[in-house]
Amino acid sequence: MSLAEPAAAPVMPDLAAVKQRQQATWAAGNYSAVGTTLQIVGEELAEALDLMPGERVLDVAAGNGNATLAAARRFCHVTSTDYVAAWLADGKRRAEAEGLPVAFEEADAENLPYADGAFDVVTSTFGVMFTADQERAARELARVTRSGGRLGFANWTPQGFIGALFKTIGRHVPPPAGVRAPSEWGTDTRLATLFAGTAHAIRTERKVFVFRYPSAAAWIDSWREIYGPMAKAFQALDAAGQEALRADLIALAEGASRSNRAMVVPGEYLEAVVTRA
Repeated sequence: MSLAEPAAAPVMPDLAAVKQRQQATWAAGNYSAVGTTLQIVGEELAEALDLMPGERVLDVAAGNGNATLAAARRFCHVTSTDYVAAWLADGKRRAEAEGLPVAFEEADAENLPYADGAFDVVTSTFGVMFTADQERAARELARVTRSGGRLGFANWTPQGFIGALFKTIGRHVPPPAGVRAPSEWGTDTRLATLFAGTAHAIRTERKVFVFRYPSAAAWIDSWREIYGPMAKAFQALDAAGQEALRADLIALAEGASRSNRAMVVPGEYLEAVVTRA
């Protein structure tokens, strides 16, 4: 009789190193060129949160400011934060162009430099979901939200187009072992776990943002230059690997497109409003 092999110990990732690589990945592209197309998501989130004039709003991992601008347009007192300074500069230019008063501050979602309960509302659109330490980020967001305040999120779902995009990239360039998938933030069960003990209520709705490009090839040619995760994936591969990744991405986009004249792809995301206990 043979003894059973001992169970392998779970992989414990170096989250600090993962975060450093993530920051370099996002800074490698020009996310603002992508983020600007997502403005409607910030507007819809602002309505779901029922933002009121004068409320103190913190936008975390704000990118170039979709939720930031939406809140400022509703006469809120907005602080926009990210750990990529160039994106904040882009957001500041957008706010200044509209004459919107916004404070822009470099900050890490996992270590926010604000007092407990400092804000009435905390938002993040396709931002905080990419943090290395999901539990720590959720605790920080809840900490700086006052009791009775709201947290609002827009997160890509695992089964949606962006979830499929990251799975496709992962088959060619595997993600760090032991790190939770960002798209878990796009599930009700994960949100319930992340905000257990700090949420009075969580309300979610599945929504769709439609990606529109002249063709799948045009989308890839654009995103491999401006979207950090895709840019880094292509850079990590040799010529043959790049061609294989490109072929799989074209198949993904064309298979998901609802048009045969252009790339018109519905991208599912989860809109969530968390009421702070």
